[in-house]
Amino acid sequence: MAKTLLAMAIIYAVMVTLMWAFQDRLLYLPNAGREHIATPADQGLAWEAVTLTTEDDVALDAWWIPAPEPRASLLFFHGNAGNISHRLESIAQFQRLGLSVLIVDYRGYGRSEGRPSEAGTALDARAAWHWLRDEAEQEADEIVLFGRSLGAAVAAELAASLDEQQIPPAAVILESPFRSVPNLAQQLYPFLPARWLARIDYPVESYVTRISAPLLVIHSRDDDIIPFAQGEAVYQSAQEPKQLLEIKGSHNTGFLDSEPAYSAGIEAFLREEVGIAR
Repeated sequence: MAKTLLAMAIIYAVMVTLMWAFQDRLLYLPNAGREHIATPADQGLAWEAVTLTTEDDVALDAWWIPAPEPRASLLFFHGNAGNISHRLESIAQFQRLGLSVLIVDYRGYGRSEGRPSEAGTALDARAAWHWLRDEAEQEADEIVLFGRSLGAAVAAELAASLDEQQIPPAAVILESPFRSVPNLAQQLYPFLPARWLARIDYPVESYVTRISAPLLVIHSRDDDIIPFAQGEAVYQSAQEPKQLLEIKGSHNTGFLDSEPAYSAGIEAFLREEVGIAR
């Protein structure tokens, strides 16, 4: 009995150590697909490859996909795996909504230089924002921030920062957001002291309390990676004006499984809360 308990204690200690030591590798999955599998041209879209340079001199790979008659521009922050070429179906959806899109690969993802980190993704977001303002000549109130999964945390942090500078974007859309990394980890791994082991934070629930722009939270009750309750808590913590769009389908396919309601919900938000008409 004592040997069994000792073995269980050792296994538990190893699990705790591995979670603490390798949490970067658990959260950031750039090697899930480093090479581009397609381009916007495969969706029949005009596009331009651009290189962004961050404040700490890291070169980031990005695509600019201008809409023929844009109502606004959308700054797209993707999830924790793959690269920008895996988001073509989403880009096409936003184009059909009349939105020009700038999508960027975080440092260490796709063809971007560097290694991902929480501080690094914040710098990457700022570089993308400044490119839209300076190179695409977009006003702050012409830019919608969009983030999915990990990208929701990146978008929320940027939006909160812009509010502090008194240059809020036109709107913020957070799809499948989590409350924070420690909170999500504790919910997913209740048998581990995940909340206390986390070195990465991304406190989305805190960020949204400082966002004054109209906010749309999108989440599926079928989400198999980030529970719906996480997104619901983010929504409840946010300031008005805000909307919650409940979709269906898995974490990675809900935006497709829920069409046409998905696009209709975003369209209604842009018209009703943001005042961006076609």
